[in-house]
Amino acid sequence: MESKPSLKYCLYARKSSESDERQAMSIDSQLNEMRALAENEGLQIVCELQESHSAKDSGKRPVYNKLLKGLASEEYNAVLTWAPDRLSRNAGDLGSVVDLMDQGKLLHIRTYSQTFTNNPNEKFLLMILCSQAKLENDNKSINVKRGIRNKCEMGWRPGVAPLGYMNRAFAGVNDIILDPDRSELIIEAFQKAGYERWSGRRIKAWLDEQGFTNRSGKPISVSQILVILSTPFYYGKFQYPEAPDAPWYTGAHKPLISKELFDLVQETRGVNKGVWGSKTFAFRGMLKCGQCDADITAQDKFKLLKSGDTKRFVYYNCTRRKDPDCKEKYVNEEKLCELLQAFIEQHHQKMDIEEKLRAKVDKHFYVTKTLLNHYKIERDLDNPFVEYSRYILASGTEGDRIRFASGIKTKLQIRHGELEFYA
Repeated sequence: MESKPSLKYCLYARKSSESDERQAMSIDSQLNEMRALAENEGLQIVCELQESHSAKDSGKRPVYNKLLKGLASEEYNAVLTWAPDRLSRNAGDLGSVVDLMDQGKLLHIRTYSQTFTNNPNEKFLLMILCSQAKLENDNKSINVKRGIRNKCEMGWRPGVAPLGYMNRAFAGVNDIILDPDRSELIIEAFQKAGYERWSGRRIKAWLDEQGFTNRSGKPISVSQILVILSTPFYYGKFQYPEAPDAPWYTGAHKPLISKELFDLVQETRGVNKGVWGSKTFAFRGMLKCGQCDADITAQDKFKLLKSGDTKRFVYYNCTRRKDPDCKEKYVNEEKLCELLQAFIEQHHQKMDIEEKLRAKVDKHFYVTKTLLNHYKIERDLDNPFVEYSRYILASGTEGDRIRFASGIKTKLQIRHGELEFYA
């Protein structure tokens, strides 16, 4: 008669920080209870493994993977653990355990209240218990997502409210109310950004003077200001989660600003893509250096005027990546606009533009002609593209200039301070 192999146990304890397992026993408690059980029943423990990790995802627990490798290499052939769900709460890990039992490498699983061997009935029970833990995980995930979705549909944004608002728990409902210490200053910040075209730096300086701080009591940074000024929540809309394909919801909170003011802030800053306030330069990308063939880049400088206002100056220059000693000089944006206007007036017939820009050109020309006829003003109009470029380069916003430059397909270069066709 063949003797049964001796059982060598690995004691495995796991505790997750996930919310669904916060009520589980601590690792120390599991170890103490199972050591006492092993002593009472004369079980041989050859090693102990422990980890703090969620068991929701298959193959993601490093210590558990070590446990499986020890079983596969026959360092031990039995497992001692508090409960079946300490081993598995997902189908992948459960499959690994069952496979080792089928291979005869895992002979015994001992929990605090149950025993499992490579017996069809006991193995089936193990699979049911672990699958039940998996079902609990899935149901909790579904219920949490459903609860969040319902909250969003009610108009309440999950998570911490943006600055200018406060979260409040009242009569069993978690709502969002205005922050009396910050909301008015947030409104003024939007107004200064939209109507007066203040930069992020200038708004920060002003907020610092007002004693405006974040919830930690510290002055907010320019980047935090830029996030505030690009957050639709302030005019009553929010997206959750914050992902490109996530749904939009109408908030139940009181908006601080109008949609029109929010759009004006984005427009005055020339924001078409990306985060509000990210540095955008109208003519970067359409120009090359005529001396060394490197790209032309841009940078801005801010000057504090005697009046206390801050004025922004934009300069374009060669990157000097191809020739560090390139002699091409800087040119400021206003001068570049003059150069570009003169170039368009002389060479517009040879220039190629996008259809979207062409549509804007034609619309502007039609409106101009209509107004001149209506008010009986006699004026000879130039080429439509020339007329539109005069309007944009002289009076357009930064956003207008960005869209105008991006619609010019013809590549240009600057050489000795003059514009030319790119060779």
